[in-house]
Amino acid sequence: MSASADNGSRLATVSQCFPKHEIAGLAGTSFKHQHLSAILADDKPGGFFEVHAENYMGAGGPPHAALARIRQDFPVSLHGVCMSIGGPQPLDKAHLARFKDLVERYEPALVSEHLAWSTHETTFYNDLLPLPYTEATLARVAAHIDEVQETIGRRLLLENPSTYVAFIESTMSETAFIRELAKRTGCGLLLDINNVFVSATNQGYSALAYLADFPLEHVGEIHLAGHAEQEDDEGDLLLIDSHDGPVGDAVWKLYEIVIGRIGATPTLIEWDSAIPDWPVLKREATAAQAILDAHGQRTSREKIRVRA
Repeated sequence: MSASADNGSRLATVSQCFPKHEIAGLAGTSFKHQHLSAILADDKPGGFFEVHAENYMGAGGPPHAALARIRQDFPVSLHGVCMSIGGPQPLDKAHLARFKDLVERYEPALVSEHLAWSTHETTFYNDLLPLPYTEATLARVAAHIDEVQETIGRRLLLENPSTYVAFIESTMSETAFIRELAKRTGCGLLLDINNVFVSATNQGYSALAYLADFPLEHVGEIHLAGHAEQEDDEGDLLLIDSHDGPVGDAVWKLYEIVIGRIGATPTLIEWDSAIPDWPVLKREATAAQAILDAHGQRTSREKIRVRA
């Protein structure tokens, strides 16, 4: 047996140790290692946890030990941030192979990446950069999504970006671009509602109008997060997708509208800097879970009335 075949067999064996968990209708949080002890000591810690794939691309060590412990008791969502699906160059084969290994190793309930690019030739940027919405870009991104899905043998959820500029050469709206990607590739969508609010505020369009045109029927996961307020060079309000605080009131309102339209959908609270103690992060997920549960109760009552 080759070394690579042996490695694949080892990962498959590890993944079989993890139980299956239901994720439908649950709210979860980003998993932070400093919260592990508090999570394990919590009688009601929450629904599921999401991790950034790139933090677990090493062979082992403390990161994998912590994630394996969490995976024993909870569903996990695997969220990639460095695939550069929107980039002009071919996908990094080594990176994609490591991503596949993580999918096989932990059997995540959901797998996602960003509609963005972050590499150019040999340069890697610590940002998720926007792209022009053109036919040429559409064909390239669709090909990249097809490659990822074929490699991992799973449906990929694609996340809408937070943007601060728009390209003059774009020939279609972001929602039309995303709708066509889902149609061509069969991918699902990760709707980041904070990104919608940030982009709409920065570029002066209606978040509600964006959501009305978004292909909600393909949404498999929702992200909620906090944002920071700044001023641009002209003194106008500029929102930054900072993930360093609680979810804003306006984002909560948009979330309730979306859940009312599509039903209880797995929802993730992102908090990636200025990370608080576990009870603070858990409180945000509990608020999202209350909205999911309330909608589920309303749906049940409506079904009872229809049957009556």
